[in-house]
Parts: sequence; structure tokens; C-alpha cells
Amino acid sequence: MVSSPEGTRAAAATPGAGIPPQETTGSPARRLLGVPRQRHRTAPSGDGRRAAAPDSATLAFVESPVQLLNVLEWAHAATAEDGPGGPAADGHATAPPALTVVVLSPHDPMTRGQLRRMAELARDEGHTVRWEEARGGPTAPMRTIGGLTPLLRRAHRVVIGDPFSRYVQLLLTLTKARDLVVVDDGTATMEFISQLARGERLVRWHRHGSGRGPRDLVFAPFSATARRRLTPAPRGGRRTVGLFSSMPVEVPPGVDVTTNEFAWTRARFGPPRVMGAADIVGTSLVETGVVDADRYLEAVGALARRHGATRYFAHRRESTEKLRRLAGETGLEVVRPDLPLELIARRGPIGRLIVSFPSTVVHTLPLALVGTQVKVAVCDIDPQWLTANASPRAQGFLDGVTGTARDVQRLPFTQRMAAG
Repeated sequence: MVSSPEGTRAAAATPGAGIPPQETTGSPARRLLGVPRQRHRTAPSGDGRRAAAPDSATLAFVESPVQLLNVLEWAHAATAEDGPGGPAADGHATAPPALTVVVLSPHDPMTRGQLRRMAELARDEGHTVRWEEARGGPTAPMRTIGGLTPLLRRAHRVVIGDPFSRYVQLLLTLTKARDLVVVDDGTATMEFISQLARGERLVRWHRHGSGRGPRDLVFAPFSATARRRLTPAPRGGRRTVGLFSSMPVEVPPGVDVTTNEFAWTRARFGPPRVMGAADIVGTSLVETGVVDADRYLEAVGALARRHGATRYFAHRRESTEKLRRLAGETGLEVVRPDLPLELIARRGPIGRLIVSFPSTVVHTLPLALVGTQVKVAVCDIDPQWLTANASPRAQGFLDGVTGTARDVQRLPFTQRMAAG
């Protein structure tokens, strides 16, 4: 059984149509149903550390819906701290200054659909959104870079969501911005900070091998330049590097950290209606070659039986074939979210218990759902689930994601659980 993000079942008119459409054609509606207009209000000041306020010379580059969500959170936190003129006389925050968000659109239809909806929310906040078909053919990269170069030359601050992205690394070599800010790109932020602190090359944790193939060697000079730009200047230097994150990280000296408390999400959405059943959050660990598909489906079924789950929120990168099989074998209603799960959960309705495998949401959902009765639980990945092609770093990284999560319940997977 499969449903749309709002829980409405999608009719399967043809074979393979059981999963809701991943992207609608044309421009999305200017107004999203169920999403309130912005009410400007002062956000909590967090841990007292200040984020640099956005201005007209700030460029943000995003490639995923979560990155765009975290840019909006950064802009909200920065405005609350350093808004133009400070708070208004009535105590409300003043309107945010201009921020240009550049969407480097990917091929994946599900990701594109969520990005379009997040772009509408960004426009509602008063920000400029520039949509770039950055991967739309062999000439697209040069066309995109050529069009963005003047903006990069003028920018005083650049905000990025994925420091591992070759596209972003290339763009960083073209800017003279003195201020760089990295916002969360999920759990990849943890690996980025670790590699930065150790002075290592930037390589995604789930990649197998040395990362020194022909394409890596060609791109190595750009990657090295980007890594130097992301390395804080010596004390008193003119270049600053900031991190806006909800992840538990230990940053190297010189990196300014601001905690992402999801204040914008909590201000715009909710509180949600809480249902009696549990929900399961999906992961793309099968698609990235880390976890065996059969073992994963077995674990999802066991968790559903044990915790009384009725819905499965699919990761945007999960394959249609796997989701169709999951729905048939577990009886769960598969939901394709049209927004990042933090917004879906805060908007509601949502289950009393959210069960996830090691992923970003075990760190972000407790923050987005502060003040509700919703609990978050995380199920460990059994080493026997890993594929032969999984990176040697995979188990340690996944254990670290689980072990550092705050305000969540740990669910070690056991054979007794698998037996139901």
C-alpha cells in the first residue's frame, strides 16, 4: 500500500505505478497547501554563539532539500541574532535581508520535486532562488559556471551544503568571499569535520576504494583548493569558516560553530497531531551499496511488528522496486514525502514513535519535535547486514551516528526481534 505525502493513496493504474509520481512537470504552485505564510518572530538565541547575518552579497549553493532547509534555518538564526537594526519595537524580528539561493539541480526526480517545494518556501521567506539545470547535458556545467561567475566574484559570503560535491568544490575556486559557512548535509557533516581536522582529502564515507581513479586525479587540484578554502585561516586572518549544524561534532580550531535548533521549522509548522501508531523512517543504505536488500527488508518487517508501525516514510533515493517489494512483504503504507521529514513530522500527523536506522533524522527530529509527545528510536545496523562492497569505514561511521544521537531510544537488533 502506497500513499502520497499527505497520506492519500495513489491509484496504481499501470504496472509500476504503485509509487506516487516523484515530480510534477512545470512550475509548482506559488502557494503550498497546508503551509502557512511566514509570521516573523524572534527565534531562541540558542547557545549564545552568533551567526553572521545574511546580506545582499550572500550566495548559498544547495543540491538537496535538506541542504535548502538548513540554509533557511541558518538565515532565520542569523536574522534573529543580527537582523538589520535588530528586533522591531514590538519584539518581532525584522524582515530578513536578501539572500540568493542557487539550486544546482540533480537528475533524481524525487529530489527535484522536494527541491521545488523547498524553493517555494524560500521565496515565501523573501529570498531569491536561482534554479540552475546544472546537470542538464554536456554543456550545462560550463553554462552554469559561466553564469554564476559574476555573482561569485561579488559575493562577500558563500554558504554551502555539501563540501564533498565536486560542483561546489569547483565553484569555491572561483570566489574571493572572505566568509564561508557550511550548513548541515546530514550525517556527511560529521565525516567532513573529521577529515578537515585530520587534514585529509574530502572523500564520502560510503565510497569504497582509494578515491584515486582517473576522474579523481583530474579533479584533484580543484578539490585541494576547495579544501584549503574550507580550512580556517590563522588567528587574525581575513578569512573565516563557519559551521551551522545540529550534529555532534568537534571542530578544528578556528571554525566558528552555531547550533541549528530548527527554530524556523518550529516557528512555521505545528505542533503536529500525534497518532497512536508508530512510523518507520526509510534509508538509502541499500541503494548506496552498504546494506543487503534482503536483510534490510527483514529488519523493517521485524520493527513494524514489534512497535506497531503502520507507515514507512521513504527516503528520496529509495528505488521504486524496493519500495514496492517492501509494501507487499510488510503491509506498511509507503509514503513519499514531498518535503524533508523534519517539516513533514512537524506539520503532522505523525506517529507517537518514529523508528529510524542510523541517519540524519535521529539527530534532527528530536530538535524539530521539541515540546511534542513524539519519541524517536534508532535501530542499530547489524554488521551481518553489510554487503561485501561496503566501505571498510561503514560500520564505524554508522555506529558513530547512532552512538552520538541525543534524546533517542537505542534499539539493538537481535535475532529475537527478527523472530517477532
